[in-house]
Amino acid sequence: MPVDGEIRGGPFLGVDWLLLNVIVYSAVFIPLERLFALRTDQPVFRREWRTDLAYFFVSSLLVQVITLLTLKPAMVLFDWARTPAMAARVAALPAPVQFAAILVLTDLTQYWIHRAFHRVPALWRFHAVHHSAETMDWLAGSRLHLVDVALTRGLTYVPIYVLGFAEGPLFAYVAFVSIQATFIHANVRFTFGPLRWLLATPQFHHWHHAADPAAVDKNFAVHLPVLDRLFGSYHLPEGRWPAAYGIAGGPPVPEGYVRQFIHPFRRPAGGA
Repeated sequence: MPVDGEIRGGPFLGVDWLLLNVIVYSAVFIPLERLFALRTDQPVFRREWRTDLAYFFVSSLLVQVITLLTLKPAMVLFDWARTPAMAARVAALPAPVQFAAILVLTDLTQYWIHRAFHRVPALWRFHAVHHSAETMDWLAGSRLHLVDVALTRGLTYVPIYVLGFAEGPLFAYVAFVSIQATFIHANVRFTFGPLRWLLATPQFHHWHHAADPAAVDKNFAVHLPVLDRLFGSYHLPEGRWPAAYGIAGGPPVPEGYVRQFIHPFRRPAGGA
């Protein structure tokens, strides 16, 4: 039976968003990784691809839930800090200026949140799920625990909400970060020459995932490597890529979406 009209309220599954994501991301990144592969022997359907595809599906299907978890806390808890006068002044800035400001503010905020997820044991248990991927490609970037996503995006949105940026530049940033966060995990060999000093590249972020003691707790920025240079966490050996990925030492993360979702809530071995 046909359904007429548009769903405007109430909870729903983002099936249309899922289909759009699957079509667009697969059409762009799979050929890109075949033509410019860093690891040419790495197959499309590599080990654990089902797990990462499950993360991709869940994040797309639950787009409304994730958006709610991201936006609501800032709107409820930090509404007191938002003033109409400030929001009007910020929204009146040229769109490119707003976009650049959003990029800097979000990456600065996210840098410290990301660093906390590595340093605080209770937070690391959730973020370790992301680092448990032992193969880097565009799909590996989807492996994020729901708690990790909600806390990181929710806190990152706070300064954006408080300052009152316009919808246009904000939507442009959301599109940019979606592509950037996927691309920096991709199995591509681009180094981008001098541009790597300005923007995070796959090589820069691959080192963040490296199973190499020298690379542990390095390269926290998602967009701007200068933040890691400023705060002493920059690591990008000239002309080199990691030999292996994953968690170097420490308790292992189980395989499979369901087991990984439950894992951070379990009492650590030997814990009280």
